[in-house]
Amino acid sequence: MFYFVKMPWLLKKIYGMCTCQINTAEKIIYLSFDDGPHPIATPFVLAALKKYNAKGTFFCIGKNVAAWPAIYQQIIDDGHAVGHHTYDHLNGWKTDKEVYVQNIKKAQNLISSSIYRPPYGKITFRQIRYLVSQSKALKIIMWSVLSGDFDNGISNDKCLKNVIKNTGKGSIVVFHDSEKAFEKLHFTLPKVLAHFKDKGFKYEKIDLKMDGL
Repeated sequence: MFYFVKMPWLLKKIYGMCTCQINTAEKIIYLSFDDGPHPIATPFVLAALKKYNAKGTFFCIGKNVAAWPAIYQQIIDDGHAVGHHTYDHLNGWKTDKEVYVQNIKKAQNLISSSIYRPPYGKITFRQIRYLVSQSKALKIIMWSVLSGDFDNGISNDKCLKNVIKNTGKGSIVVFHDSEKAFEKLHFTLPKVLAHFKDKGFKYEKIDLKMDGL
């Protein structure tokens, strides 16, 4: 499975209408979690974040919000940010624009947010332009660092190293609160939280007031 652990500068330039990193001189990291809520993985993440007084951003799939509304509400009640991630986890490269947009709108009926992350990071320029033109407040959030927790071909230690090696000030880091990723998430997230806290970092959620958004 090929993917960039750290977003190359060229891709950041190509996706210039999207946010890949937060501009900050402070020692702040933005942890994000895709594909939830999940009845096991999401409560684990919430407990781990609470232990370190950390805030995160959860990009939720609409059908999972419909299936687990109490867990979704707990994310909000704990003070974290939520974002859209389509209703059915659609691949924008393989989906007609109208179908893609309608799927996002279906998710918006359940998820109140102005931030959106395309599943797999796969979205066409036509889809980007349409979404941004329809709602000036909508911001498309990509990432700086992929943990690789979704990749069954890497070890737990490799997943941890992916994050430790590539994360710095303003990084947007992707984890997944999903069944597929849970083993690596369970191993990696507490160690990441402890490592960067010891180095003086804070963990904040993504919102529209930040520089660059």
